[in-house]
Amino acid sequence: MICNSAARTAKFPYLCRPQTAAYLNQTMKKHNFSAGPAILPAPVIKEAAKAVANYEGSGLSLLELSHRGKEFTAIIEEANALMRELLELPEDYHVLWLSGGASTQFFMVPMNLLGEGQTAAYVDTGTWANKAIKEAKGFGQVDVLASSKEQNYTFIPKGYKIPKDAQYLHLTSNNTIFGTQLHRFPKSPVPLVCDMSSDFLSRPFDVRPFGLIYAGAQKNVGPAGTTVVIVREDLLGKVNRYMPTMLDYRTFIKENSLYNTPPVYPIYVSMLTLRWLKKGGGLKAIQRKNKAKAALLYQEIDANPLFRGTVAKEDRSLMNVCFVMEDRYAALEKEFLAETEANGMVGLKGHRSVGGFRASIYNAMPKAGVQALVDLMQDFARRKG
Repeated sequence: MICNSAARTAKFPYLCRPQTAAYLNQTMKKHNFSAGPAILPAPVIKEAAKAVANYEGSGLSLLELSHRGKEFTAIIEEANALMRELLELPEDYHVLWLSGGASTQFFMVPMNLLGEGQTAAYVDTGTWANKAIKEAKGFGQVDVLASSKEQNYTFIPKGYKIPKDAQYLHLTSNNTIFGTQLHRFPKSPVPLVCDMSSDFLSRPFDVRPFGLIYAGAQKNVGPAGTTVVIVREDLLGKVNRYMPTMLDYRTFIKENSLYNTPPVYPIYVSMLTLRWLKKGGGLKAIQRKNKAKAALLYQEIDANPLFRGTVAKEDRSLMNVCFVMEDRYAALEKEFLAETEANGMVGLKGHRSVGGFRASIYNAMPKAGVQALVDLMQDFARRKG
């Protein structure tokens, strides 16, 4: 194989070295662009690994600790306190650590908040919003105020009227599959309910218009296995239906999320991530970093003759950057994806609904990872364009 240049060889060993995959597995720290379970901060992984072997010198693995013991009580209390501090939560909001992912919240929300004969408003901005709408219809009337489905969810609908008699307005703040994001939340006469799974804790926002926020942990908070719910107390206890104990938010408020055995390890790792966020300057600091990473990648997509974005520029996500090959270069898609993987960049294949590529650049993705992708895109264009 003929190598191009010393600089290129240093950046992209794939281009000059035989048996690349085996070589890279031994020598290169991979850049994880997966949409989820997603990248975690390196110091969090290091500390979490220690706790699995021996939690703080206790002689026991964290995985063996009782959820009723003093060690885990301290963990969940710190997690709650950090969450309250980072989000500046008023006293009437509760932090819950649940199971079942955001998909369980699709029906828990209307089960707890939407009474028979009442109406909830929803905005359809992608696959997960559509699933939430489907589940809500089993508990009351659903008014879909706006949708971008006919345009394959390439933009965020705007300018819709919010009915004052709705029990809540449900939004999805970031659409992981399609790469769109709500950069401003609408002013609403009714409480907002929001699925923030893929951009939770990526930016500061005013929590007071929200009656309930939920997020699967596996994007920005921690590993898969726990779900964060932030709920305002005055919304609860107003429906007349029978509520299964495990599906009633009040159960977990009363028991500090410890009614049954909670997902101990995911909560612990989430607590470590919250520590990392606070140490790094909080939500304002992480927002600056996220904006810089996204700007770097979008600038390359717009400038590179081989690639193009897939959604309206004003609605581009800072978390999930979706792009495809220009039509005349479509035959190169598999080759480019192979080069990304060979150079230690994993998880870049786009969702089947969109195709192309998806770079998920959550909080823990360092700017160096984004720069590595940009460098490869530029080099690929020089060779193939």
